[in-house]
Amino acid sequence: MPAKIRLQRYGKKKQPFYHIVIADGRAPRDGKYIERIGTYNPMTKPATIIVDIDVAIKWLQNGAQPTDTVRAILSYKGVMYKKHLLGGVEKGAFTAEEAEAKFAAWSAEKDAKVNNASKSHQDNLAKEKAEKLEAERKVNEARAEAIAKRKADEIEAQVKEAQAQQATEETTETPKASEAPEAVAE
Repeated sequence: MPAKIRLQRYGKKKQPFYHIVIADGRAPRDGKYIERIGTYNPMTKPATIIVDIDVAIKWLQNGAQPTDTVRAILSYKGVMYKKHLLGGVEKGAFTAEEAEAKFAAWSAEKDAKVNNASKSHQDNLAKEKAEKLEAERKVNEARAEAIAKRKADEIEAQVKEAQAQQATEETTETPKASEAPEAVAE
């Protein structure tokens, strides 16, 4: 069985973290491996990928077969492109310096795209957070107005009740006051 380049899972439940390893094809997924060449963290946005490009190319040239996911990761990081460029150097299509220049240009362009995507994502998160805070502020203001209105209504009702009670007391006191002098006169 040839060597395989594959992922070895680490991390807690629903929080995966992977090591990119070279392992015998018969070895279990998280079992014994020959060499670790990088890491992959899919939980970050964008995913964090660290790969030793030279070691990965060496293993690919020696016949190691990457799994589909690892092939995509290596392609994303430019390992497959650099392997392709080195194949062109071996065939004499261009020199090693030209291949390195092409890879450096590609890598710089790729990094710019990733940084723009990351910045865009951060801007979107900040915008969503600001919108949520604004919506929450409006809800809080509406609640405060409702509470203030309810308290004003309660105070107004208490004032009316007090006035009504005072009016009934005055009406009941007035006859008593007139009756009192009559009783004294008799």
